[in-house]
Amino acid sequence: MLSSAIVLLIGVLHIYILVLEMFLWDKPAGLRAFGNTPESAAKTKVLAANQGLYNGFLAAGLLWGCWLGADGYAVKTFFLLCVFVAGVFGGMTASKKIIFIQAVPAALGLITLNLA
Repeated sequence: MLSSAIVLLIGVLHIYILVLEMFLWDKPAGLRAFGNTPESAAKTKVLAANQGLYNGFLAAGLLWGCWLGADGYAVKTFFLLCVFVAGVFGGMTASKKIIFIQAVPAALGLITLNLA
């Protein structure tokens, strides 16, 4: 139950990231969330929308795994690993806080999933 709740929350988090990157990137909420300036956001809006779409795929996979219930173990594991790798890469290349926003929750999800 705990692992399913964590996976579900990570899926919802990635829907939120999708919204920020695809629709709010150059709006006040997006500018605050990513520490961007309006000028920088205008130049990178298409790239951010692309990132947002990928986050949507991660969310879809995690929610699909939850929908499958116990049969979704492999799906949840795969998508949590994807989130973990993306979080580590983002933390190393873009912002250290991404490790705490994506990689740490994914690691917790993987741990609880494997303890269940």
